[in-house]
Amino acid sequence: MKPLRADARRNRAKVLQVAYEVFAAEGLGVPIDEIARRAGVGAGTVYRHFPTKEALYRAIVVDRVEHLVAQARELAASREPGAAFYAFFDLMTTEGATDKGLADALAGEGIDIADVMPELERAFKEALRDLLERAQAAGTVRADVTVADVKTLMVGCQAMQRYGGDAPPARVLDVVREGLRP
Repeated sequence: MKPLRADARRNRAKVLQVAYEVFAAEGLGVPIDEIARRAGVGAGTVYRHFPTKEALYRAIVVDRVEHLVAQARELAASREPGAAFYAFFDLMTTEGATDKGLADALAGEGIDIADVMPELERAFKEALRDLLERAQAAGTVRADVTVADVKTLMVGCQAMQRYGGDAPPARVLDVVREGLRP
């Protein structure tokens, strides 16, 4: 595969950025033609780089999850175990509340990361497991909590923040954090 021309690289980057913003704000229901319009390119340009909506979404999810894995590793290296775990939990909850595409991906909607990109799902779970096990060893998270429990709580908190409810989001997050403590 030969390298892309400079204008093609710029168009691809522009499409990815616009698609990320659109999927984050509106979810996966936005048509490719609308993404192309908002990016200021033709639909053919989008399809040359991403033959399907799934391919476009996959490129965005790969970028976002790789970024989150890097953040988890950076937190593990720079903070105390409990602080790192709870900072990542808060980050995931906040990001998922404002990034509908990411929240959908973590919940297995639109694209099931575990089926389509198992290596990416594995890297995310390994980073989360590292944070969790370090926090458990430090006595700041209950020993019986699993990675699946934490991921489920993250997805639930993301949905709660996105859709609101009677309790203020900060209050619910405090309750969840308290439930994770030993």
